[in-house]
Amino acid sequence: MDRPGAVAQLRAALTRFAGEHAVDGERWCVALSGGPDSLALTAVAAALRPTTALIVDHRLQPDSHAVAEAAREQALALGCVAAQMLCVDVGTDGGPEAAARTARYAALDQARAGAPVLLGHTLDDQAETVLLGLGRGSGARSIAGMRPHDPPWCRPLLGVRRSVTHAACAELALTPWQDPHNTDPRYTRVRLRSEVLPLLDDVLGGGVAEALARTATALREDNDALDGLAGDLTAGLEPGAELPVASLTALPGAVRRRVIRSWLLAGGAAGLTDGQIRAVDALVTAWRGQGGVAVPSPVPRQRLFAGRRGGALTLYREPVAD
Repeated sequence: MDRPGAVAQLRAALTRFAGEHAVDGERWCVALSGGPDSLALTAVAAALRPTTALIVDHRLQPDSHAVAEAAREQALALGCVAAQMLCVDVGTDGGPEAAARTARYAALDQARAGAPVLLGHTLDDQAETVLLGLGRGSGARSIAGMRPHDPPWCRPLLGVRRSVTHAACAELALTPWQDPHNTDPRYTRVRLRSEVLPLLDDVLGGGVAEALARTATALREDNDALDGLAGDLTAGLEPGAELPVASLTALPGAVRRRVIRSWLLAGGAAGLTDGQIRAVDALVTAWRGQGGVAVPSPVPRQRLFAGRRGGALTLYREPVAD
């Protein structure tokens, strides 16, 4: 039996995703950059349900406004009921890629008006995310990659290869925007995509992207189970309350560190790394009177610390000196 065309594959993936994850409502939004992945997704989404295209102009390239305007016109031509351009100011925290992502998601969240947002990440993007996490030793949560459904964010194409979205654009006679950043070797992801993954495919006989995506799924299922155990142990704990060390010492490390992570997040931490969680964990497992561990927090002009006082972990803040 012949394999269905690219557009039919995308339509099936989106329909299946909406059913499996109960993406209800009369409408949805799609984040449209104008590139082949999001453009193909927009075409399929608009044929299934009233769709609003959200186009973020990061204003990082001289022609960014023209690119965004072209994407808006394409969205309307594809049948979107609306196409909204969102101009953002990109900061510097975490580097250019992370800062652009932060600004983009904030703008999308504000503009979606309660609707779910479809994102055009593909299986190839997932494989790159997993490989990046592996190379950096970022821990299981990072290696588990992107969640298919993390409301309001929906990633229906995580099981679809990038080649399919490109083929869908060709089937529909669409001309996608080619982001020059996607071929710029100064970006780590570009080198993973163009150098590392092809080499791994050559050495291992192919199928590496699919294998990495399967690894992400397996780890995500394990993470969810361990997070559930940790959630049971932190239920009823007030935000900012002390965390008794005695309740942690007998726990397996994977569960204990998840309890610590939940406690830190409830107490005002944000953007925690595996290394920071392990440093706080050492206040339990390797206590020798060491000082507190600084953890990231969005509160301006203050630093958040996790420390140990007697038989409990505590959170405290210190002002940042001028």
